[in-house]
Amino acid sequence: MGHDHSHAAKSTARLFITMMLNFAITVAEVIGGIISGSLSLISDALHNFSDGIAIIVAYIAIRLSERTRTESYTFGLKRAEIIAAVINSAVLVAICFFLIREAYERFISPEPIKGALMVGVASIGLLANIIGTLLLRKGSKDNLNIRAAYLHLFSDAVSSVAVILGGIFIYFFDVYWVDPLLTVLISLYVLKGSWDIIKEATTVIMMGSPKSVSLREVQEDVESIPGVKNIHHVHIWMLNEKNIQFEAHVDIEDMMVSESDKLREQIEGKLGRRNITHVTLQFECDSCDTKALI
Repeated sequence: MGHDHSHAAKSTARLFITMMLNFAITVAEVIGGIISGSLSLISDALHNFSDGIAIIVAYIAIRLSERTRTESYTFGLKRAEIIAAVINSAVLVAICFFLIREAYERFISPEPIKGALMVGVASIGLLANIIGTLLLRKGSKDNLNIRAAYLHLFSDAVSSVAVILGGIFIYFFDVYWVDPLLTVLISLYVLKGSWDIIKEATTVIMMGSPKSVSLREVQEDVESIPGVKNIHHVHIWMLNEKNIQFEAHVDIEDMMVSESDKLREQIEGKLGRRNITHVTLQFECDSCDTKALI
């Protein structure tokens, strides 16, 4: 538990530093985008602003998930982080559609752009986004909430590189259509990543089975234990991406309660090797009319 609290403290500190960086970049890029006339720079600024908001949401979700369980919330508030991931990704999707529409207007009516200023401001944004992604990279591997915030930052780092390249083309060749084209490409890239997170988070919210666990293999494992006739009425779901819950009816041979406890230990051991963290079993002897797995 001490390790978990230490890890959470480091995550929140990194989130705070990254949030301040993003709000600073947002102000710089909005001013730079208005002066230079670059839509892709303003789009990068909006992404950075959404990053700052995303980090605030992620921080609140982390604090909520750390709260102790109550009679009203017996599981605690661990799914707050999953909800935060959906909110952050949905905001990114909305911003992307807005920017694609604005890019369409620029394709129709291109405007002159100051390429040198565009490159300079985007370079500052790139540096800050690289720092942010490095701060959140470790936490993003096993936390969907942090991963959503990390995606915001990583996508901005990619978009900053694109804006810099676009600014160079505009400065040397006066090809102003590059700016809205970059805006569309950046938006499509971010849409893909955001949609993946929304799908994964929705699976958790809808109590879907984790992809890492095969129910048929679980059935084979449990039914291979001597004394177990079959396993049925199985439910498996994720409280969050780290906490897999499992419950089932287990049809066993006629035996004493003390003997069935040994079966429970064996079943929990097999399920634990599949990263299932919480197991609830109902032992019975030919009580159910149906023996279907699901």
